[in-house]
Amino acid sequence: MGKIFKFHNDVDTDQIIASQYLLYPTVEEMKEHAFESLEPDFAARVRPGDYIVAGENFGCGSSREQAPAVLKALGVRAVVARSFARIFFRNAINIGLPLIVCRELYDHVDGGEELELDLTEGVATVGGQSYSCTKINPYMQNILNQGGLLASLDREEA
Repeated sequence: MGKIFKFHNDVDTDQIIASQYLLYPTVEEMKEHAFESLEPDFAARVRPGDYIVAGENFGCGSSREQAPAVLKALGVRAVVARSFARIFFRNAINIGLPLIVCRELYDHVDGGEELELDLTEGVATVGGQSYSCTKINPYMQNILNQGGLLASLDREEA
């Protein structure tokens, strides 16, 4: 179980981590500024295991890989949205941040509610109500467990 942080449609990567913070040398320094323009205290309030729930086209805009990286560094367990921008999706899987498509959830939850997400079964539960989502198959779960595609490939080469 984790708390929901709810965001609108078309959240772009500049809203996730603004370009001026890309000058910081590490993701650890950048993460304190996640969602600063939308929810200034997000980084202070989010806890490991919390979730982001969003509408359509989450992660649109530039291809900056720091956008999913700051979310993972803050401990976001998964992003659940109606849809994702393709490059954001790819960057998230590369670093091991689960992205789940759940078309119905957004209209039925509020920020601050508790979410339970079963990645294997593809079920999100909030307030006793369950919603069908994409399932993570065992192969993909193994990649995520290893820290993402890049970490998985590094292990294969070793």
